[in-house]
Amino acid sequence: MDLRKLKTLIDLVSESGISELEVSEGEDKVKIVNAYGTHPAPVHSHVAPMPIHSPVQSSAGNPVISVPALHSNPVNNAAPTESPALDEGSILKSPMVGTFYRSPTPDAAVFVNVGDVVSVGQTLCIIEAMKLLNEIEAEKGGVIKQILCENGQGVEYDQPLFIIA
Repeated sequence: MDLRKLKTLIDLVSESGISELEVSEGEDKVKIVNAYGTHPAPVHSHVAPMPIHSPVQSSAGNPVISVPALHSNPVNNAAPTESPALDEGSILKSPMVGTFYRSPTPDAAVFVNVGDVVSVGQTLCIIEAMKLLNEIEAEKGGVIKQILCENGQGVEYDQPLFIIA
């Protein structure tokens, strides 16, 4: 497996908070395990990320890589950050980390605007993640009350994107 792909997968596991990822590519098989699972480890801003060590072989002979979770200090997470007042309605959240786009191409019209009526399954935006364009569809029908992201903005997992009422 290409080392760049492996590094990207390690970064993905580390940033997403998932506990384990197993990938097969041809005869190659890699299992990446987040050493801290879902329990955040205290990390201070002046601490550099831990280096990645050589892979260890599992009992099946496949490499297993342990990756520490990189989370902010839990003390800082105790009080939720203030978010702008949201209108009444259903909040559509990002299913992944990536870049938010309102249209399929820079020259094309946007998928939806505030005030548009949308139906279940209608494409609302695209999130680009690892050079893949993922269409995000409405989970509920209704009217777009707010668009909470700017075109080209980076988004995090579970970040609110739209309010649909």
